[in-house]
Amino acid sequence: MSIQQILFTCAIFIASSPILLKGQHTSGIQQLDDYIESSRILYQVPGMSVTIVKDGAVLLSKGYGHLGVNDTRPVDTNTLFVMASTTKALTAVAMAMLVDEGKVKWSDRVIDHLPYFKLEDPYVTNELKIKDLFTHNTGLGGTDLLWTMWDYSPEQIVRRMEYAPLQYSLRSGYRYQNIMYVTAGLVIERLSEMPWETFIRKRIFEPLDMIHSCPRQVCAYQSDNRVHPHALKDGKVIEIIDSAADSIAAAGSAWTCSADIAHWLSFMADSAIYKGRRLISKAQYEMITSPQIVIPKSQFYPSVSLTHPYFTAYGLGWFMHDYNGEKLIFHTGSLNGAVAIAGLMPQHHIGVYITGNLGGAEVRHAIMYRVFDSLLGMNDRDWSVDIKALYDKRKQNSIDRYKALKAQRIADTHPSLPLEKYTGTYTNKFLGSLTVEMYKEGMRITTRSDRHVLLEHWHYNTFWGVVEEYADFENGFLVDFDLDGKNQVTLSLFGYTFDKEY
Repeated sequence: MSIQQILFTCAIFIASSPILLKGQHTSGIQQLDDYIESSRILYQVPGMSVTIVKDGAVLLSKGYGHLGVNDTRPVDTNTLFVMASTTKALTAVAMAMLVDEGKVKWSDRVIDHLPYFKLEDPYVTNELKIKDLFTHNTGLGGTDLLWTMWDYSPEQIVRRMEYAPLQYSLRSGYRYQNIMYVTAGLVIERLSEMPWETFIRKRIFEPLDMIHSCPRQVCAYQSDNRVHPHALKDGKVIEIIDSAADSIAAAGSAWTCSADIAHWLSFMADSAIYKGRRLISKAQYEMITSPQIVIPKSQFYPSVSLTHPYFTAYGLGWFMHDYNGEKLIFHTGSLNGAVAIAGLMPQHHIGVYITGNLGGAEVRHAIMYRVFDSLLGMNDRDWSVDIKALYDKRKQNSIDRYKALKAQRIADTHPSLPLEKYTGTYTNKFLGSLTVEMYKEGMRITTRSDRHVLLEHWHYNTFWGVVEEYADFENGFLVDFDLDGKNQVTLSLFGYTFDKEY
């Protein structure tokens, strides 16, 4: 047995232990352990999980805090957290496997493998390549309403993309896109003749000994050892409704634990080798982890104002930038009530993974940078304090914008029609239908997924909308009802126009 195999075997054996300290890193890891816990408390995160690997060995695998504010069982190394968008890296590796097998090329047209795929512009439909599905530069804007507010299946979502407005020309810009990863998942299903989740389980989770990991939430919910989602409301941490991403599985639905993710990190930090076995070719690994598009700093993470990188880019399922002269590869994951981040420096065989059960908790960035600083002897900057100050300022800016908007609210106005005249069914070609009904003292919008938007009169025919499940008035949005000369009503919601059915 090789030294590498011995190290992996040892890593697997101790995976259920709270913490592993190795040789020269012992004191540094202990300091990191203390720093992580103090950071968790600073950011008010109920539960976290942190995993660090280097040179094929697990330096730290530990749970912090509790499953939730209403479930005080401690987080351990087998506690499941949602991977959210860090799932995208799994989908990129899955496609790379099929490229290695000669079933597809990155340069193949999407329509050659998914004939029903269409976008608004026929030219883009005909020219879009498999690689384009992974690089967020197709020309599409935000299309997440199809799964967050309208509960469509993956195929239904992709078929509706024909009606999604393009916002820029193909490959000329950048806009983060979940739905193109859903499309990639459907291509994987056609090429492999098995569901995406089955492919991920059989071709990635099982070979990497990720025995607790689940490709979809429906599987994770069979375990009682999983965290609950939380949000901050008026400075208090509250448990909220879980946000399932199963309808965009290939973009963000997988669940994992610290014990399992150590294997994935070691695999990705060692050019796609696990236990001496290469799961994808070196060429495909380099394809995934090399810059494919440049991202303007203005559209990158706010932390660039602190890290000052020379380049910010995206590979296939991974963001990247330079950090103190080193190439840093990472990806975040965010769902309502949950955060994750995966970070790699393959040139040093280092990987780190952080998950937490508090939405918007940017402690993930802070711990990631602190880990790389510690292991590479860069500096001892208190990233938790600095990043918290950065995001606290952004939150305050958001509050200030709401106050400025509120100051423009015109008092003592009334809707043009009785509220009952605004009720009914409305349709939009891209999103589908919704209903507006009387609710308590006002009105309520109900979408296809039974999500509710509570409406409070703002002024004239404009209302203030708040998603009921995550009710927070200051994080609402304006909803407009427009009337023509015959008092026929149209609804403007989330930037889309809905026509009322008469």
